[in-house]
Amino acid sequence: MVFTPSPMLLKLLYTRGSLHNLPQEAGVAFSIKNRLDNAKVTGFKQVQIGEVVIPAANIRVDLGGGELRPAADINADGQAVELPVGRTLTFLLDTPALAEGIHPVQVWFSTDAFGDLHVEVEDAIVGTANVKPRIPRSEEDDYSEAAIAARQRFAEQFSDTEFTHLKHYSFDAHQLQGNCEHFMGVAQIPVGLAGPLTVNGEHAQGDFLIPLATTEGTLVASYNRGIQLLNLCGGVKCTVIGDAMQRAPVFVFHDARGARDFGKWVEDNIDQIRPQAESTSRVAKLQYIDTYLSNKFAYLRFNFSTGDAAGQNMVGRATFAACSWILENYKDHKVEHFYLESNFATDKKASQINVMRTRGKRVVAEAVVKRDVLMQRMRVTPEQLAYHGQVSNVGAFISGANNNGAHSANGITAMFIATGQDVANVSESSAGILYSEVTPEGDLYISITIPSLIVATHGGGTGLATQNECLQMLGCVGRGTVRKFAEIVAGVVLAGELSLGAAISSSDWVSSHEQYGRNR
Repeated sequence: MVFTPSPMLLKLLYTRGSLHNLPQEAGVAFSIKNRLDNAKVTGFKQVQIGEVVIPAANIRVDLGGGELRPAADINADGQAVELPVGRTLTFLLDTPALAEGIHPVQVWFSTDAFGDLHVEVEDAIVGTANVKPRIPRSEEDDYSEAAIAARQRFAEQFSDTEFTHLKHYSFDAHQLQGNCEHFMGVAQIPVGLAGPLTVNGEHAQGDFLIPLATTEGTLVASYNRGIQLLNLCGGVKCTVIGDAMQRAPVFVFHDARGARDFGKWVEDNIDQIRPQAESTSRVAKLQYIDTYLSNKFAYLRFNFSTGDAAGQNMVGRATFAACSWILENYKDHKVEHFYLESNFATDKKASQINVMRTRGKRVVAEAVVKRDVLMQRMRVTPEQLAYHGQVSNVGAFISGANNNGAHSANGITAMFIATGQDVANVSESSAGILYSEVTPEGDLYISITIPSLIVATHGGGTGLATQNECLQMLGCVGRGTVRKFAEIVAGVVLAGELSLGAAISSSDWVSSHEQYGRNR
């Protein structure tokens, strides 16, 4: 199933800022980029700029890679042009050069998926700005040895520096397509080992050796110390209690009543919206839509399950399809404006809504630490740690922190770098709710809830060379392993909370850093 784009969304096909005059009076050009869904272009009718109509006979289409096609030759009878999501087509128009200023642009063409389309926008011809040196790239193969070497030479000449280590790597650079643009080398980050950690999860069961990529002294040692403590007490119990990834569009109306009525309509039509969203992916499943109203705005928070992928791009595409159907079918009030992301999903940002409603995996790690083991290994009592936790809660409350624990971001970041996660997701994933109490037996119960742990074992950087090897070390490669990975991460986080919390309580924190973490 492919969705029908509304006129409002059709404008997004045009790449604003792409309108320009070709050199040597050779005509005018602009670009379109498929930001909707996979399709084939089955024909071109014409382009109109201002009052000037350019027929298909006077248009060529640059398909990339040096391939040019007359627009008049593109048709549904074996001459269609593949237009997957993300592909750009450049129109070369045989028409006089345009004057500087704003010009209305209209394009008529046909597709197999969407039918006949009419895109109408405005774009501008601007004067030539000061030209800066451009990073070398190859249109044919930007991950070839020649293209990479050209960028290395460019960087050395530009910075007047010779690179000895940055240029050396051990994998085929073509694997980076879709992960890194303008590739020229690698930043080698040390990977230390902690563990093995005994995890008693529903998905992760057994002993796991933990790879931690970091340049911070004492970090690996600290986590290893916490892991040893947990192992002596039977390991860590981990549970995934929530799983959802969001995209949050906003619809703008003339007044608050329009927004209110729209929110009710969305609620009543969820069964029609769901198949539109799920048509874009075999994996993404729409769980529910939360509606939040403010002023004259209706914020919709689409919540999806995304399999083993983190899923931000997946849910963006699915939500786009759903919203296109909504824009086409909602008739009660005029939608004044629409934006696919309203900042309400809080992508790459910590937020209270993620703490309350979950983003990614919501995971709890918990353990009962025996009194004698805690005193012998960490030189603190359960009462000391529990009381320290109460004092720290006040400090976290006053400061407005999103975490009342010690340093969950340390372990999460080190594991993210090692395993090819999107490291910027530490912004959300670092949120934590730490709780401890002294049991009737005099032991320490301690647990941490990570409400928005965004992890993947498929897609993104997880398939790259060293990152995939670290996932293999954890046994988290293959279908159905993402919750296993989430449980392991949560267990490591709890180990770090115990270790650092005890170090601060026993005043070993500074001395440990002086002994193990100095590099000056």
